[in-house]
Amino acid sequence: MYNTARLLLRPAQLSDADFILSLVNSEGWLKHIGDRGIRTLKQAQSYIEEQLQAHYSQHGYGLFVMCLKPENRPVGLCGVLNRDTLPHPDLGFALLPQWQRQGLTLEACLRVLEEARDSWSIATLWGITSPDNAASAALLRRLGFIENGTAQLSEDADSVRRFVLSPVS
Repeated sequence: MYNTARLLLRPAQLSDADFILSLVNSEGWLKHIGDRGIRTLKQAQSYIEEQLQAHYSQHGYGLFVMCLKPENRPVGLCGVLNRDTLPHPDLGFALLPQWQRQGLTLEACLRVLEEARDSWSIATLWGITSPDNAASAALLRRLGFIENGTAQLSEDADSVRRFVLSPVS
């Protein structure tokens, strides 16, 4: 678990299924990240186990649930992902719409970058966004990432914008 002034970043638990179901079906997730086909609590629990928790087990890090203090209310995800189709890990983040534009994602990303540098020994980190995701691109630039071309997550996927932070600071 990782703390910031307003947030607790912790691994996802099966009890987060309601939150995950809301997040992955939010307008911003569907538009900029994509439809994962998660429509039920059972599917959300499977996503938590097979994606989020499996990533922690394999890499020692992943996407963490951003919980607003003091009530520990889940409001988003933030962390680092390793993807088979990318040569470097990438910084990922998503927030429920009602919690956007309050600086929470910036706060979480700064803490994650600290861990990436100090604990996870990540030297180069990418950030990827859909071509029209101006808010995420602006956040990546604010964090020190430099836009550096495009990337493709799969053979049949559209290209995404690629941002690079090296060395991770």
